[in-house]
Amino acid sequence: MAEGTRCDYLTFFVNGKKVIERIVDPETTLLSYLRGKLRLTGTKYGCGGGGCGACTVMVSRYQTQTKRITHFPANACLLPVCQLQGAAVTTVEGIGSTKTRLHPVQERIAKAHGSQCGFCTPGMVMSMYALLRNQPQPTLDDITEALAGNLCRCTGYRPIVDGCKTFCENSNCCQLNGKECCLMNGAKPVENGENDFPELFNKADLLPLDPTQELIFPPELIMMAETQVPTTQTFCGERMTWVSPVSLDEVLDLKSAHPQAPILMGNTNVGPDIKFKGVVHPVIISPTRVPELFEVTRTPQGVSIGAGSSLAAVRAELESLVKELPEEHAELYRALLLQLGSLAGPQIRSVATLGGNVVSAYPNSDLNPVLAAGNCRVLAVSKGGRREIPINRDFFVGFGKTALKPDEIVLSVFIPVSKKGEFVRAFRQAPRKENALATVNAAMRVVFSEGSSMVHEISIFHGGVGPSTVYASKTCKQITGKPWSEETLNAAYPVLLEEMCLPPSAPGGKVDFRRAVSLSFLFKFFLQMQQKLHIMVQFMWCCSTGFARKYEEWNRTTTKPTAAQLPGVSGCASGAGQQGSGWPTPDAQVTCVGQMICAVAGDTKSYAKRGAAAVKITYEELPERVFTVEEAIQKQSFFQPQREIWRGDVSEGFRKAEHIHEGEIRLGGQEHFYMETQSMLVVPVGEEKELNVYLSTQHPAYAQESIAETLDIPSNRVSCHVKRIGGAFGGKVTKTCILASITAVAALKTERAVRLVLERGEDMLITGARHPVLGRYKVGYMNDGQIIAADIMYYTNAGNTADESLLVIEKILLHLDNAYSIPNLRGRSTACKTNLPSNTAFRGFGVPQSMLVTENMMNDVALRLGRAAEEIRDINMYKEVSLTHYKQMFDPLNLRRCWQECMEKSSYQSRRKDIDQFNQLNRWKKRGISVIPIKYGVGFAEGFLNQAAALVHIYKDGSVLVSHGGAEMGQGIHTKMQQVASRELQIPSNLIHISETSTNTVPNTCPSAASFGTDANGMAVKDACEILYNRLEPIRKKNPKGSWQAWISEAFLLKISLSATGYYRGPDCDMDWEKQEGAPYAYFTYGACCSEVEVDCLTGDYRTIRTDIVVDIGRSINPSVDIGQIEGAFVQGLGLYTMEELKFSPSGVLYTRGPGQYKIPAICDMPLKFNVYLLAGTQNPSAIYSSKGIGEPTLFLGSSVFFAIKDAVVAARRDAGMTGLFEFHSPATPERTCMACATHFARMVPESTASSVQPWAIESP
Repeated sequence: MAEGTRCDYLTFFVNGKKVIERIVDPETTLLSYLRGKLRLTGTKYGCGGGGCGACTVMVSRYQTQTKRITHFPANACLLPVCQLQGAAVTTVEGIGSTKTRLHPVQERIAKAHGSQCGFCTPGMVMSMYALLRNQPQPTLDDITEALAGNLCRCTGYRPIVDGCKTFCENSNCCQLNGKECCLMNGAKPVENGENDFPELFNKADLLPLDPTQELIFPPELIMMAETQVPTTQTFCGERMTWVSPVSLDEVLDLKSAHPQAPILMGNTNVGPDIKFKGVVHPVIISPTRVPELFEVTRTPQGVSIGAGSSLAAVRAELESLVKELPEEHAELYRALLLQLGSLAGPQIRSVATLGGNVVSAYPNSDLNPVLAAGNCRVLAVSKGGRREIPINRDFFVGFGKTALKPDEIVLSVFIPVSKKGEFVRAFRQAPRKENALATVNAAMRVVFSEGSSMVHEISIFHGGVGPSTVYASKTCKQITGKPWSEETLNAAYPVLLEEMCLPPSAPGGKVDFRRAVSLSFLFKFFLQMQQKLHIMVQFMWCCSTGFARKYEEWNRTTTKPTAAQLPGVSGCASGAGQQGSGWPTPDAQVTCVGQMICAVAGDTKSYAKRGAAAVKITYEELPERVFTVEEAIQKQSFFQPQREIWRGDVSEGFRKAEHIHEGEIRLGGQEHFYMETQSMLVVPVGEEKELNVYLSTQHPAYAQESIAETLDIPSNRVSCHVKRIGGAFGGKVTKTCILASITAVAALKTERAVRLVLERGEDMLITGARHPVLGRYKVGYMNDGQIIAADIMYYTNAGNTADESLLVIEKILLHLDNAYSIPNLRGRSTACKTNLPSNTAFRGFGVPQSMLVTENMMNDVALRLGRAAEEIRDINMYKEVSLTHYKQMFDPLNLRRCWQECMEKSSYQSRRKDIDQFNQLNRWKKRGISVIPIKYGVGFAEGFLNQAAALVHIYKDGSVLVSHGGAEMGQGIHTKMQQVASRELQIPSNLIHISETSTNTVPNTCPSAASFGTDANGMAVKDACEILYNRLEPIRKKNPKGSWQAWISEAFLLKISLSATGYYRGPDCDMDWEKQEGAPYAYFTYGACCSEVEVDCLTGDYRTIRTDIVVDIGRSINPSVDIGQIEGAFVQGLGLYTMEELKFSPSGVLYTRGPGQYKIPAICDMPLKFNVYLLAGTQNPSAIYSSKGIGEPTLFLGSSVFFAIKDAVVAARRDAGMTGLFEFHSPATPERTCMACATHFARMVPESTASSVQPWAIESP
C-alpha cells in the first residue's frame, strides 16, 4: 500500500474536545480508553459484552451524502477506538454535572428518584439523551424503546420512566401516568390535580430542554469530511493489525490476501469472541468508510440494502417502504420490522449490520429465517467477480458457516416486495421480551392460488432448533397443493415435529419446549392466515393420548503456576503460606469449577489476563462428584448442623386431618447481578505494612479483619474505605473479603497499588448466588380449608463451602409460617454440600425460598378443595395477638390491614370475575391473579450484629460531617442519616455531609444487611447528635435567636467539644435452637401484593398487567426512598420467580455467565400498572422514628406473579380437560409455563426419556 494513501492516526472529538491518537491498539475499546486514558469514569463497565447498557455513550457522525449529522447510542465496551475517525463522542460528563449544571435528563431522573446505587444511571441518561437529540418530544413508546438496552437491578424501572416521560409532548396524559384512560366508557375528563397521587416535584420547576444549548457537532469534523480525501488507516498492536480501507477494491485485495481475516463493522460478534473466548485475529479488516457497503437502491422488484447498513438504518428504510407501498407488497418488510423491534437494544442495533447478521449465521438469528423464507438474496463479491446467492437452506451450511467462499464478502442484501396472495409472518420466543436472543424463532411464507385457499407455495424456516437456520422441507411438501384447513395442518404437525428433532444434549437445552413452540408457531400462522382468508372455523381438538477454557474434569492440583515468566506480569501468588484467605494451596483439593487457585498481577489489565490464561495446572479426576440436592441426599453430603423446629403435635394433627396431601416444589438459584462487579484497590502506604483498601463491600470491618489475618498483621494497619457500592444484595460480604485478601497479598508482594475488578463472567462463576431449594411438604387440612398440620423439609444447595449457608437454613425455618397460624407445624432444613461454587447471602437470606414452599402448599390445598387460593390464605392467616412457632409474640393487626387494603385497592373480587370471563372467551390467552401476604422478621437473629456506632464532627463554619457504619449501596442510607442528623441538630440537610464509610473513623462495624442498616446506624447518629445538641444547650439558652453558625463559633471559643461518638446497642435478639424458642427479630414488616398476568399458552410468554402492593413500614423516614426499595425488591423477586435461571453443565460448569445468557428483568418486564401504597396510621416503637426496615421483605411479593401465572395455567389446563394438581416449579419461565399449559402441541411432543446421552444442563437444585 502506497505511503501516500495512508493516515495512521485518528482524529475524533470527545465532549467537544479534539483528540488526536497516533498509537492505537486494535484491542482497545472506547470504554477502556475513556476510563483509562481520558479519565472519564462516568461511563461504567458493567458486563463488557454490550448486554447491560451501563457503558452507553452517544456517537455523532457527519454524513457527506445527505449533509446531515446522525446521533446514535452505542456500547463503549464494544466500540473499538480504531473506528472513531471523524466521530464525535459524548459521554455523561459532556452533557452536565454537579460541578457545572445538570442536564435536564439528569435532573429529571434524579428528582424522580430514578437512581439508587447509581451505577446504571449514566447509561440510562445517555440512552435518553441520544433519543432527545433525535426526537426532542418523544412518545412513551419511544422512551421505553430507547431504554430497552439498559438494565437496572435496583429501581424496578418505574421512577426512571417517570423522570423520562416528562419529556413527552403531553406528559399529563392519564395513561402516561400509569392510569386507565379518563375518557374510557364515556367518562368526563379528569381535571388536573383531581385524584392524583402526590408528586415528587413540580414539573414547572424542571429545567427546560433546549436543543440549541447542546454540544454542537465539531465544524472541524464537517470540514474534514467535505474537503479531505479519505485514506486507508493501519494500526498495529501487540497481537493484531487493524486495517481500515476506504474503497471496495482495497477491501477485496485485503480479503484475498487474508481470507481468514474477519470483516469488522459493529464489533458485536468479533469483539465478544476476542474478549471472552480469547480469539486472536492477526489481521482485522474494518471497511466502515467504504461507501458501496452502505448504498440503498429501490426498484419495483424490491430494495437492495448495503451489507454495512446498521440494523437501525435497515429498520428506518423498511418503515419508509411500508408507509409508501401498498399493504400487499409490504408483507415481508413488516415481518422483518417485527423482528427488528425486539432484536437486541438500540445500542446494538445502531452498530450491528445487516450483512454481519446474515454472515454470522447464528442458529437463533431473528432475521435469517425471515430473509430465507422471503426469498432474499445476497450479492457476494471478491477479486474473482460477483455472484448472487439466494438465502435458502443451502446458504447456511453449519454453525456460523455459510456458502460464501473465504475471500468473498457480502456487498448487499436484496429484499423483494411481496406478491399478491403472498403472506409472510415472523415469530420469536425468548427468555425476555426484549433485548434477548431467541430461544426459538420462525418465519413462514405462504402463497395462495388466486381466489382460493389452496396453498400454491409455502416456506417455513426455524431458528434455535439446530446448528443453523433450519428449513422444514418435508412440512412444506406436506402442505403444498392442499387447502388451508384444519385437516391440512393436523397432518403437517407430526411431520414438523419429526423435522424439529433435537437430542437431549442439544446446546441450550429446553428441547421439548423448543419442539412444542415450533408447532405453536405453525398454528399461530394458520390462525393468522385464516383471518386473512376470512374463513371462520370452529376448532375441535382431541387430547392426544472458563472461563475462556472449559473444565470438564474434577480435579486436584498437582503443579504450580508458571505465568510469572510472561512480559508485563508482575507476580503470581497462590494460597501457600497465606492464612484465612479462603483460597487453596497448590496441593489442595479443587472442589468446584470457579474455585480460585492463584492470582496473577500484571502491569496492565491485559497483561494480567494473559498471565492468568497462561497458568498451567494438571488435574486428577475427583471421584464422587455431587451437583444436585438429590445426589447430596443419596450420598448424605450435608453441612452440619441440620436444623429442626416445631410446635404442637404434628403426628396428632395428621391423624385428625380430614385430608392429607404431599407435594414438593423446586426453586432455582439467583445471581446477584449487581451492576458493579466485585471491585477493589489496595494501596501500600507508609511503613509497617500499612494498607489503604478501597473496595465495594457491605462489610468493611470484615474485609479489614480478613486482610489482617491473611497478612498476619494487626487490624490497625488496614484501613478500608467504601464510598458507595454499585449494588450488592448480599453478594458483597464474604466473597468480597476473600478477593480483598488476595489483592492485598499481591499489593504487599509487589509493593505496588493493585486493583482487582472481576469481569462479569468471572464474577458470576466465582462468587455464588442465592441458594437453590427443594421443598417437600406434607399438609393436613379440613374440608373448610383450615390447615391443622404441616411438615416441611427444605434442602438447600450450599455449594462446596459452608459460607453463610447454616445461617440461611436457620432463617428459612424461622419464616416457614409466613402469615399463617398452623397449630401443628414442623420444619427441617439442611445445607447440602455439592461440587458447585459456594452459594452465599442474597437479599431475603432464605426467606423467599422458605415462603414460596409455604405458599405453594396453600395453593395445593386450594386446588384440592376446588377453592380460590386467597380464601385458603385468609382462613389460615394469623388473626389475633399470637406466638410464632419459635414463641415470639406479635400482633398481626397490620398484617390483616395490609391484606384487606390490598384486596380492596386492587379490586380483587371484581377483577376475579372479569378474569374468569376472559378465560372463558379466550382459548390461547389466559389471565391469572394472585394475592400474597408476608410477615418478615427484621434484624439479625445474632444479637451482636445489631449494634452500630457513628462519629459526628461539627466544624467552625457550622458544617457537619457524619460518619457511620452503614455502606451506601442504593438503599438510601446516607440520605436517611442526613435526615436524622438534620432533625436532631435542627439544621438544614445541606449543612450535613457524609463522605464515606471507613474503618478508621468508625471501627468494628456490622454488615449493612438484614434490612437493619437504617435502624441501627440511625440510632447511633441520633445518639451522637443528641450529645452534641445537649452540649450546645447553654449557648442556645444564652442566645436563643442566634444562628447555628454563631452557636458553633461560640462553642469553639468556650472550648466545648464539637465531636461526638454515638452508639446503639441494638435489640438483644436471639434464638435457642435446643429450647426451640427465642426472639430472633426486633419486629416484623408486613405487606400484601396482588398481581395479574396474561399468559400466551402457545409460547409461555406472559405480561404483568397490574400489580398493587400495600406495605406497613411504620412512619417512613423517606417515603420516596422506601417506595423505590419496595418496587426494586418486587421486580427483583419477579425475576427470581419467573425468569432468572442459572444453568450448569453436567460437569458443573456454569453456562449462564453474563447478560447474554442470564436474563434479569428489563424495562419491558415492569408491570403495566404499578401501584404502591404505604399503610397509614402505623407505629413501630422498636425502630428509629417509628419506621421499619424495608430493603428485603417485599422481594418475596414478586411471587404473586408466579402464582398468578400458575392461576392462568390452571385455566389453560381446564380447557385441555386436565384438572387437579400439577408440577410447576420456579422460576415460571416460558418453557415451564408453556409445557404446563398442556396445549395440544405441548402434548404432541413425547417426553424425553432417560438415555445414555447426557442432558445439556443439570436440573436445579
